[in-house]
Amino acid sequence: MKSTTDLNMVNAYIPGRVDVGPITAAMIERRDALLGPAYRLMYEHPLHIVRGEGVWLIDPDGRRYLDIYNNVASLGHCHPAVTEAICNQVKVLATNTRYLHDTILELAERLLATVPETDLTHLMLTCTGSEANDLAYRIAQVRTGGTGVIVTDTAYHGFTDAVSKFSPSLGVTVDLGVHVRLVPAPRLYHAEGADLSERFTRDVEAAIADLKRHGIKPAALIVDSLFTSDGILPEPAGFLKGAAEAIKRAGGLFIADEVQPGFGRTGEHMWGFQRHGVIPDIVTLGKPMGNGQPIAGLLATADALAEFGKNSRYFNTFAGNTVSCAAALAVLDTIEKEGLVQHAARVGKLLRDGISELASRHEAIGDVRGVGMFVGVELVSDRATRAPDRELTTRVVNRMRDKGVLLSACAMGHNVLKIRPPLVLSAEQAGMVIEVLDEALTGR
Repeated sequence: MKSTTDLNMVNAYIPGRVDVGPITAAMIERRDALLGPAYRLMYEHPLHIVRGEGVWLIDPDGRRYLDIYNNVASLGHCHPAVTEAICNQVKVLATNTRYLHDTILELAERLLATVPETDLTHLMLTCTGSEANDLAYRIAQVRTGGTGVIVTDTAYHGFTDAVSKFSPSLGVTVDLGVHVRLVPAPRLYHAEGADLSERFTRDVEAAIADLKRHGIKPAALIVDSLFTSDGILPEPAGFLKGAAEAIKRAGGLFIADEVQPGFGRTGEHMWGFQRHGVIPDIVTLGKPMGNGQPIAGLLATADALAEFGKNSRYFNTFAGNTVSCAAALAVLDTIEKEGLVQHAARVGKLLRDGISELASRHEAIGDVRGVGMFVGVELVSDRATRAPDRELTTRVVNRMRDKGVLLSACAMGHNVLKIRPPLVLSAEQAGMVIEVLDEALTGR
């Protein structure tokens, strides 16, 4: 039976819909029995993956799938520099942050050096992006004395109890908090010539006013700086500035969620918020930080952390362990040594330009947008009305999977192809993505 959460997942595996064969069916049955009913699989025909190598995932038969969705392994799967750093460190010392150690200090210095134009002065580490956003919200509550939080209408910020209450993309089965206000995401394609900076600022100001009217003091505005779950919305550069200033005037903090846009993905800077010229109070980090090794965290100003640090002891058994810090340092080294920010700009442009050319042959492509190695392709049933075509989007995602290219979809209409490859994607591999998308839209 299809659950309500499956309805909210554009490319979920739906039991009984297709014949997956006896071997896969048996493995799914075993998985369900052992892991329970909450886990989900992707694609009509779920994948069994046994190995990763660069931009490729490989199944038991040796078939290779081009992974243009998984930004956790942003340097590519099993990058040798990261695996070597992990192996070397785990052979020497794996311990927590209650002992002095140089590795975490070097990591903090390196990360803080990427934001010289801000007042961000401290690093705190967690294991996941959800934990990072949970911690950021705790800090914001202590700093402001408020609980109110403002997010965009299809945002995703994590799975903890606190953070899931302001992650509307999780669907109607996950209740939003009474202290949460949603504002429309800045959808330029649907803006009809409006000034998005003015509109987004006005919407945030209205949300602040509504919180106050209901006796709720604002604590934070938190946004994914590329509005990833909202449909990948990077333009126009700078439009976030007024909204960030509005929340600060109201006594709240501005939190930039860089879990998906961060670590060079924009091809311009290390962090997505930098393209908007805003100064966050807190920046949260996650997914690609350890290229698969669990490590996440946040950068914060001294002002944001002062009272929290005075009255709260922060400790996390695994967060900031020496092995994870070594992996994160290897990620930073590789981004710099391999020039991956510049590479993301160059290959990302090839990818966007190639997909934009497909729009002349495929009426279903309503909009192609993105920055660096992050591309959104909005599929519509009618270019005039710009109505979302969720069914086509699901078919395209699954056709591309069958042809050996892995991606997913996002946005309120579940109709934006989400292309988020490892930063090491080559020009030749970008060409493969364009070719396979062309075939999938044609129905071949």
